Amino acid sequence: MDAETAEVTGHDVTTITCLCGNTVSKDGLIQANSEGVPVHIGENTPVPAELAAWPADEDLYTLCPACGRVYRDAVIEETGTAPVAFRVDVAAGPIVEAIRAHWNLSS
Repeated sequence: MDAETAEVTGHDVTTITCLCGNTVSKDGLIQANSEGVPVHIGENTPVPAELAAWPADEDLYTLCPACGRVYRDAVIEETGTAPVAFRVDVAAGPIVEAIRAHWNLSS
C-alpha cells in the first residue's frame, strides 16, 4: 500500500494541502508533538493543561484538525514531500480538548 502524501510547495510546512483539502488559510493546521498533541507556542507563559510543551528537541509535526492526519515537519523540510506520519482522533479525547485550547489561545 502506498503511503498517503499531501501536496506541499518547496520545503515549507506552511504550504501543506492536506489530503482532506484543509490548508493553513482554510481551517488551519496546528504545530504538534510526536504524539499529534498540539504544542504550546507562547513564550514565557505556563503551558495550558490541554496542550503539550514545545519539544526540547524541536521535533515538530503538523496536525490537520479537520481529519487528524499528522505530518512530520523534518521530513517536509528535508525532502519537500509531505507523507502522512500517522493519524489521531480529532473528534474525542485529549486531542479534541487540545485543539479547542489551541484555537482559544490563538484567537
